[in-house]
Amino acid sequence: MRYSPIDQQFFVDNRKKLVRELKPNSLAVFNSNDIMPTNADGSMVFKQNNDLFYLTGIEQEESILVICPGFREEKKREILFLRQPNEHLEKWYGHKLTKEEAQAISGIETVMWLPDFDALFHHLMAMSGAENVYLNTNEHYRSEVVVQTRDARFVDWCRAKYPLHTYQRVAPLMGKLRRTKSALEIKLIQQACDITEKGFRRVLKFTKPGVKEYEIEAEYIHEFIRHGSKGFAYTPIIASGKNNVVLHYIENNQECKTGELILLDVAAEYANYNSDLTRTIPVNGKFSPRQKEVYNAVLHIQREAMKMLRPSVVYFDYQKEIEKLMESELKKLKLISDNDIKNQNPDNPVFKKYFYHGTSHMLGLDVHDVGNMHDPVQVGSVWTIEPGIYIKEEGFGVRLENNVVIGEKENFDLMRNIPIEADEIETLMNQ
Repeated sequence: MRYSPIDQQFFVDNRKKLVRELKPNSLAVFNSNDIMPTNADGSMVFKQNNDLFYLTGIEQEESILVICPGFREEKKREILFLRQPNEHLEKWYGHKLTKEEAQAISGIETVMWLPDFDALFHHLMAMSGAENVYLNTNEHYRSEVVVQTRDARFVDWCRAKYPLHTYQRVAPLMGKLRRTKSALEIKLIQQACDITEKGFRRVLKFTKPGVKEYEIEAEYIHEFIRHGSKGFAYTPIIASGKNNVVLHYIENNQECKTGELILLDVAAEYANYNSDLTRTIPVNGKFSPRQKEVYNAVLHIQREAMKMLRPSVVYFDYQKEIEKLMESELKKLKLISDNDIKNQNPDNPVFKKYFYHGTSHMLGLDVHDVGNMHDPVQVGSVWTIEPGIYIKEEGFGVRLENNVVIGEKENFDLMRNIPIEADEIETLMNQ
């Protein structure tokens, strides 16, 4: 573990919050993610299911959490099943959690080995009065699930073996719980943001004409890992020149040339919590007048957006207001005209030529975190604010992104210390 241990009370409290959301006579099951294969005998780096981590703090593969709050035996109202350590596993893959270690991390008293799961789960399904069985699926509104997950296989198995139980979706409940962050979670996201700041400041000093995009990527990862992060929160976007009008450019293999801008959408994770930063900087340390004009337009929209994304606002209404503001800025930049707006296709408004993505998303254990985007924005939720203007015909784009906590009176910018003013960026790059 690269991060400071998280107090087990955090996970205990999260399970209590979930239990309060369950119907009477319920049972809920959460599975770890799979270890995904590459080719031959290779495998990808393991990433825990974020719902399971949120409820237990366990980062180990082949783990199952069962919650049965109404069961007569108090010790079996929460059960954590783990892969049993053995000498072979330890020789090849290192240490696996003991029962005592898992208890200390999660606060769950009853920890059992996976071979005991089938018999005990059958007992719970048959004898606990579990009328409602809550199973987990990925229901993020932007999800595109093309590989069957461990949770999905369990859903098929469970429904086939116990067809007469009533099944419920736990994903909406987890989205509701996870969208509002505790003080501890905000502290962890702030730590991720602070590590990201260190990486960005290092890159400002390093960047100059002639460097490759992947060399900048290397500077970031060096700084992230040396400060206790496992690495990038998401695949880094280091897009110079014409590449920075592509939203998800990830090749990072071009030479950075004088006169170009580099769009840097790069951020660190910490303790499984994510930050999400975008900055756009000049390769040679000096914005051209036109580049600065567009840059300041984007910065103005971002600052206005920070004032507009407030409690009780519905995201999609907020997005429409940002689009009106964007339309006004694009007119000032002489990219669109009143006549363009008058004659536009309502289904394809003219601003979308230059601004073609959403302004914000929730942030947490997932970079695009869970929670119902149609619900009003909640106090304590964490959001990105990331407007951009992309001018293909001029060969450059600008995006700026900060992460904010929604407050009752005002929002709190978790990236308040990360340079964003064009003049400050120029000064730092030329020191």
